[in-house]
Amino acid sequence: MTRKKLILTLVATTALSGIAFSAARARDVPRVATGFVANVICSETFVSGLSPARVFSETTEAMPGTGLITWAMDYQVDRTRKDVTVTLFGVGRSHAVYREGLGCTLDHGETLADAALPPEKPQAASLPEIAGSAIVAPQSPQLAMALDRAFAEPAEPPFRRTRAVVVIKDGRVVAERYADGIGIDTPLLGFSATKSVISALIGILVREGKLTRDQPVPIAAWQRQDDPRHAITVDQLLRHTAGLALGSSLQASLASALEPVNRMKFMERDMAAFAESFPLESAPGRVWNYHDGNYLVLAHLIRNAAGGHAADVLRFARQELFGPLGMRNVVMQFDASGTPEGSSQMMASARDWARLGLLYLNDGMAGGRRILPEGWAAYSASATPNAWVGYGAGFWTNLGDSFGANYRIAHGWPRDAYFAKGTIGQYVIIVPSERLVIARLGRSPNSPPDADGVFGLVRDVVAATSGKAKLAGGN
Repeated sequence: MTRKKLILTLVATTALSGIAFSAARARDVPRVATGFVANVICSETFVSGLSPARVFSETTEAMPGTGLITWAMDYQVDRTRKDVTVTLFGVGRSHAVYREGLGCTLDHGETLADAALPPEKPQAASLPEIAGSAIVAPQSPQLAMALDRAFAEPAEPPFRRTRAVVVIKDGRVVAERYADGIGIDTPLLGFSATKSVISALIGILVREGKLTRDQPVPIAAWQRQDDPRHAITVDQLLRHTAGLALGSSLQASLASALEPVNRMKFMERDMAAFAESFPLESAPGRVWNYHDGNYLVLAHLIRNAAGGHAADVLRFARQELFGPLGMRNVVMQFDASGTPEGSSQMMASARDWARLGLLYLNDGMAGGRRILPEGWAAYSASATPNAWVGYGAGFWTNLGDSFGANYRIAHGWPRDAYFAKGTIGQYVIIVPSERLVIARLGRSPNSPPDADGVFGLVRDVVAATSGKAKLAGGN
């Protein structure tokens, strides 16, 4: 089959998904697909220390439709230069570069910004230690069974590919388990769970008086009074109600490559500037539409408030969030302009992801130190009107009467649970009524809804850590 026929086959197959697209967007598909794969392979090879073949197979297997093109995709890993090049049909080419301390960045042929790192400053954690240096065995037979089920694979696809589970009860790890090649200190991609970290950093700026939730965001391109975008608030960006016409980020699939938001992520040097250039498709505050552009704009605000450079963002995040929580295995990744890729590219160990959940469980306190504004956790969990999946401000939520919240509750989740969520199986689940945090990371398809086994994991852990179960287990 000729190259032209291959491209036409790809475009025609994607069109069958029922999504309308322009010829220009169709031409983006190879670059978007290779950009995503290059970024993930680079990150998990050079930061996580995983096999590129494992990363490629587990990631693409979890994404519907990608089997149509992965046979025509080629990746090259250069361990000397520490970069990854991915091609598709010989026409879509993406190049991701690893930089020490900064993780991986897609290279678009221009100089990468802000390569300098701020010096590491030792900082005592304010959050009490959650565990020792050894893996914590499940503290009861019920917890052991819960982890057994979380890591068990079905006989046929879709597979779970659970990589890590950490369970915190009353501030201490009571169970954890890791897949082969992954350990306590292994940084793992959170994908969209990164949004919850951005929300926390915005909360810190609110606490410091540098931003307010209801203020119009200080984006230069939106400041003209006749520009309807000048009314967009921080709260609307956090809740995905800003109204920018960037498409949707709800699905991780081949068809989603056609969304403008994915051109932003995998073809643009300055992602925030691209997002900020788009017009409104709905009045701010009126319509809920989950897309990554909202959080790139928020990341731009953080960069500006911190000092304007990637090194400033790292210094701010370490001093105000990661350090106080004892998050020692975190890698923030940036776009080529030096803005944090705040929609999906932070990496952290499973324990560190769980520490973030514990901060929210404790209403923004780390020991005796206030990190987030008082009430920020409750605000984050409060339901956004018309968000059918059940979404708050930077976290998904079971509060409110959304379809998603009711579906999760019907499958055993507590009503007060809220959570950070990343595509293909990343979760940091907070259950205040149970004093419980569950971090789960893996490579699982987004559908069917129980493909990752998280419904059962939450039910099992809540049952295993309840007062009655503890008495029965003698713990």
